[in-house]
Amino acid sequence: MKNYYSLLNSDWNSAIDQLLNDYLIYAPIKSNNSMDYEPVNPENISEIVYNIPKPTTPLKTFFLPVKENLTTDNSTKIKRIIIGAPNCDIQGLKILDEIYLDKDYIDSLYKQKRDNTILISSSCFEIQEHCHCMTYGIKPYSKEIADISLSHVDQRIHLEVLSEKGVKFITELKNYASVSNSPETEIKDIELKQSKIEYQIINDNIGLPDYNKTGKIVEKANEEIWKKYSSKCVSCGACAAICPTCTCFLLIDKPNFEKVRQLDACQYPGFERVAGDEDALYELSKRFKNRYFCKYVWKPQKFKSLVCTGCGRCIEACIGKINKNDLFKELAN
Repeated sequence: MKNYYSLLNSDWNSAIDQLLNDYLIYAPIKSNNSMDYEPVNPENISEIVYNIPKPTTPLKTFFLPVKENLTTDNSTKIKRIIIGAPNCDIQGLKILDEIYLDKDYIDSLYKQKRDNTILISSSCFEIQEHCHCMTYGIKPYSKEIADISLSHVDQRIHLEVLSEKGVKFITELKNYASVSNSPETEIKDIELKQSKIEYQIINDNIGLPDYNKTGKIVEKANEEIWKKYSSKCVSCGACAAICPTCTCFLLIDKPNFEKVRQLDACQYPGFERVAGDEDALYELSKRFKNRYFCKYVWKPQKFKSLVCTGCGRCIEACIGKINKNDLFKELAN
């Protein structure tokens, strides 16, 4: 028997209501034409969206906010549950953990947030136009990093336990609801849904090179291709802000010895400007090229984790309508 547990949707909602007494809970809620994480309260529990990708905000924002005061922030001690993260976001935490939990340079605030958060990922039973996780070997459902993998089928919630923290969550959940082992037939139904999505993502991205090949073709690309695609870039930095793995930041000194960490982006003018007004990335095409070299060439040389998880958010957020997958397909051909 696989490590699956299930309960009625109504019992799950009731349990969440009870868990709100001890946790801050966030989950995807639809609003007009968008879906994003919202604080859960007794009034919106029934509006939580399951198994549909993907919240507008990347999961990284819960651990590395756009702006945070490193000397006065007490939110790291708050226990919280995040429901509904797709696996592309969950996998994005791998590179964040490598950087911020490095044994020689542990970021204590990041660690506290990770330790005090229960991650309940959501299997994707649908895909969006620019989803391409499978091209980089990432499944549209979690088997690691998250604590629980959730699948909503018919009127039941199925929870696959993935970590020790997940085991403890199931134990706590049993205090508020009737939880049982998922029948094998329903587990197979979930796995069938997952397999269909895998096939669809692969089929929709034929011709897109995998992660390793992308690094090789990016390294060999001539300057003309960077000038061509960067011609529509407006240096807004949306691609980095919305990316699950981009984590560049500024550390700003404030009065009374306060330190503020603020998200930065390599697409901003002046990102690499130094004393004397020297700026190696002054030209737009060089800044644009820098982003792809960072993701597919330089960081893979230093870290084990993928630095692009195929979520497609950068394509969707780009004001200039730049599609990085079109760029890679052109380079591959």
